[in-house]
Amino acid sequence: MRNSATALGMIGGILALIMGIISFGYTELTAREELRNLDFLPLPDNPELLRAMRVIAPILAIAGAGMARYRALWGGLLLLIAAFAIYSTFSNFFAIFPAAMCGLAAILAIAAGRPDK
Repeated sequence: MRNSATALGMIGGILALIMGIISFGYTELTAREELRNLDFLPLPDNPELLRAMRVIAPILAIAGAGMARYRALWGGLLLLIAAFAIYSTFSNFFAIFPAAMCGLAAILAIAAGRPDK
């Protein structure tokens, strides 16, 4: 179960990192003055918070996946926080996959048979 949590957490963290890089570029694109008047580019409400969470959430997922093998409770907690942060920050259809992978990895890491020593 711990190995599965590590694999799922890494995959979810890497997918979230790819989404974060793309959306970080999008917020930089919409920050340009000449593009603010275009109607087809929706502007985010709080771009600084979104930029920070789009970097922090994948890092939490990758760190939690790395910890899931030896410190399952701590790794599961980090993966659970990352799953919530990914889903609430990205809030679109494509965020379901990395958030679900991190959430499942968190459940597997927390439910690992033996307690940490």
